[in-house]
Parts: sequence; structure tokens; C-alpha cells
Amino acid sequence: MENSIILQGTTTDKLLDLFSEELDRKFEALAKNLSHQQAKDELLTREQACDFLRINSSTLWSWTNKGKVKAYGIANRRYYKRSELLECLTELKK
Repeated sequence: MENSIILQGTTTDKLLDLFSEELDRKFEALAKNLSHQQAKDELLTREQACDFLRINSSTLWSWTNKGKVKAYGIANRRYYKRSELLECLTELKK
């Protein structure tokens, strides 16, 4: 009888409120997940990438030329994907 539901003493309004609350929680979780995905795919300028990695621009330039990080360009501007910068980080051995 684990899967049985007893609605004795529950009004229709109370039941609708319970469903509504649960749906609100699910939609909030979905919205949070979607905004997190969008933040991962966000394009960063050179300055923002340097701030994000806490490095100077010459280091970023060097890493880009060595292929350690991937840059994307529009006209003469360079952009970096936040998700790819995170993927470039490696765990240090203890």
C-alpha cells in the first residue's frame, strides 16, 4: 500500500494549492538550471577572462597562442567562452 494516496479530509482547494506549490518549486529549479547553462556559455572579453582567471593579459595572450585556451573573434575583438575556460583548468596533484 506504499503507492496509495488517501485524500480523506482534503478539500479540492487544498489539493490544488499543494499541486501549485510543487509546480512552482519545479519551475524555479528549471529556471535556475537554465540560467546556469546560459552563464556557462557566456562569452567573455579579454579583460573579463583575465579577471575570471585572475591572470594578466600577457598570460592570457600566451595561453591563447600556445592553444591552452580557445579564443573566438569578431572583427578585431577576441572573446572566450566561460565554460571552456573552466574546462582548461586542471586539478593539481597533491
